[in-house]
Amino acid sequence: MTLKVYSDRMSQPSRAILIFCKVNGIDFEEIKVDLVKRQHQTPEFKEINPMGQVPAIVDGRFKLFESHAILIYLACVYPGIPDHWYPADLFRRAKINSVLDWHHSNLRPGAAKYVLYTVLGPALGIPPNPQAAAEAEKILSSSLSKIESIWLKGKGQYLLGGLQPSIADLSLVCEIMQLEVLDEKDRIRILGPYKKVQQWIESTKSATSPHFNEVHKILFKSKARFQEQRSKLPSKMKIALVAGKVLGSFGHVY
Repeated sequence: MTLKVYSDRMSQPSRAILIFCKVNGIDFEEIKVDLVKRQHQTPEFKEINPMGQVPAIVDGRFKLFESHAILIYLACVYPGIPDHWYPADLFRRAKINSVLDWHHSNLRPGAAKYVLYTVLGPALGIPPNPQAAAEAEKILSSSLSKIESIWLKGKGQYLLGGLQPSIADLSLVCEIMQLEVLDEKDRIRILGPYKKVQQWIESTKSATSPHFNEVHKILFKSKARFQEQRSKLPSKMKIALVAGKVLGSFGHVY
């Protein structure tokens, strides 16, 4: 039976799963779960993932949620997946697992909350919270610094000194891509000091081309809409139509 991937492309983890499948030639059916329409809360979807979050997969009778668990499963179960994605060497696997675990409690809350408090919240009429935004930026900057100084300190182009990307590279880069919706000056200010991180992002894009950009098209469109609306200073209602779509990717994805 064909693998079914339940996702919304505005979800960072969903994009990582979709890109992985496309790059590795895994035959799958993409089933959109529209977060704005709250399709992730329907009884039908909760039969697949009782947590009500995307992404999730159904592989025959087997159901699985949590993006990192899904990436590990796909890399191990499907034949012909190149070893660099999730190496057979148990020591390298353990290192990759440590990066993935770190991601959920550091980079992810920093990036997601910063975007929420700086772009999405004001657009949706949520009262400004400069303190929360500052705290999120501190976590985000600290996370980027650790990526650069710890996991990109080797001679390789990828995390842990790798010469080819792993599932950790794909997951973390998709997370950082959410910063695309920021005002350009803020995005440059945050990412600008981290030259190795910027090169790593470009290397991961190149290694997964053309699928990386294709899956991210929806994010690029949202970025363009935000930029246009900032320049024209539209009404809150018009901004909310765009922001609401992006907001769904933060509250209900893992």
